[in-house]
Amino acid sequence: MKSELHVPSDLNFLIVVENWLMGCLEIQLQEFADWSGQSNRLRLALVEAYSNVVRHAHKDKPYLPVVICLEIKEREISLEVWDQGKGYDFNTYLAPSPLEKQEGGYGWLIINRLMDKVEYHLQVNGCNCLKLETTMSKDC
Repeated sequence: MKSELHVPSDLNFLIVVENWLMGCLEIQLQEFADWSGQSNRLRLALVEAYSNVVRHAHKDKPYLPVVICLEIKEREISLEVWDQGKGYDFNTYLAPSPLEKQEGGYGWLIINRLMDKVEYHLQVNGCNCLKLETTMSKDC
């Protein structure tokens, strides 16, 4: 199953993003006993990714769309979040330290902890793509 959502760069649309994802997951994964528990980590990862695009990549440009693609193949789940910002150089990323009161950087840390695989591609046909992948647990 593949689904795609085009949504404005506006945090007011966050509920639309969440409902779209959860609806798609419910339709495709309802046979798994604990699909809702596992889908919540996908929802959190997507919320972090979408809000980062809105607040950073498309800052002050709500007219730029965010494109979110979902693909489910049996237990394999892939989410892509496409933006039209300048991009981010992750070589400069500093993970938050528990001892310091760092203001940002937690979203990237959360996403990487929640997902099995995270890739970021700069300037693919003029856009940036954050690809998130995970596999539903067999215990579900």
